[in-house]
Amino acid sequence: MGTRAKRNRTLIIHPEEKEELLGQTISLQAPCSPAQIENQLIYQDLLTCIDYLPDRFIDLAILDPPYNLRKQFGTQRFAKTSPTAYQAWLESWLGKLPRCLKDTASLYLCGDWRSSTSIQLVLEKYFTVRNRITWEREKGRGAKANWKNCAEDIWFCTVSPRYFFDLQAVKVKRKVVAPYRQGNGAAKDWQPSGNGNYRLTCPSNIWTDLSVPFWSMVENTDHPTQKPEKLMAKLILASSKPGAMVFDPFFGSGTSCVVAKKLGRRFCGVEREADYCCMAVKRLALAQEAPTIQGYQDGYFWDRNSRPAKGSWTQLDSNQ
Repeated sequence: MGTRAKRNRTLIIHPEEKEELLGQTISLQAPCSPAQIENQLIYQDLLTCIDYLPDRFIDLAILDPPYNLRKQFGTQRFAKTSPTAYQAWLESWLGKLPRCLKDTASLYLCGDWRSSTSIQLVLEKYFTVRNRITWEREKGRGAKANWKNCAEDIWFCTVSPRYFFDLQAVKVKRKVVAPYRQGNGAAKDWQPSGNGNYRLTCPSNIWTDLSVPFWSMVENTDHPTQKPEKLMAKLILASSKPGAMVFDPFFGSGTSCVVAKKLGRRFCGVEREADYCCMAVKRLALAQEAPTIQGYQDGYFWDRNSRPAKGSWTQLDSNQ
């Protein structure tokens, strides 16, 4: 790793601190209780520990497994395979997860367009698929003979018809370009302010307000497929209550667990790469000092480039 620019805020794991950071993770060798894994990071391959996880302990599962692409994750290389083989791999662990989910639980699974068929077939076997969110990833290489790929999917599923969804917690605040007034001059469906005019809107399944973590953001790490904290905050606020258990079996750099902590949820995650576990441990400690999420302010998600200029990071609303 070369010398980083002065303004580079990417999290760094120094060789001399790895042992101490890894010492703050756990591994499972026998069946455990929910209390034993609460707010814990499990440093282990998922397939070696999933059978030891407790029954019915998960309120919300967020799954971001390797996509069916050629990709290097730390010491492990994930090779692209056939749709049928990818589907079989998904089922090898996803089929074991329903035992761990509460009847009222929700589940989100990240994927890309190439694997949509495989993902949907497996999910529909075990859950009720309620929606597919598409979010703009911003980054992406241009294509000379195809459309540039700059979007990913998140599948929203539930175990049963009895699930939690908090619409008010995930409304989006947008600038009003052409504010409309009623006959008496009152604002219609928007709120005027000294910093501009804004409308509070219901969130759709198309998300264009996310920024992929990059070198000048404090949440950035060297993980190759890190999801934004803002994305995780939307999922967690919409589909879990304060104090609920959020589980991520592929936590990577720890974004889901970090955001769960910031939002007053319990968490548990699994990751097999040592460097990524170290990132997650370090980020959890930093979250204690700075419980902020870029793009989430005063209990609302702000549309990109629409928030008043009050600084990039603002304390979370005390009611969340």
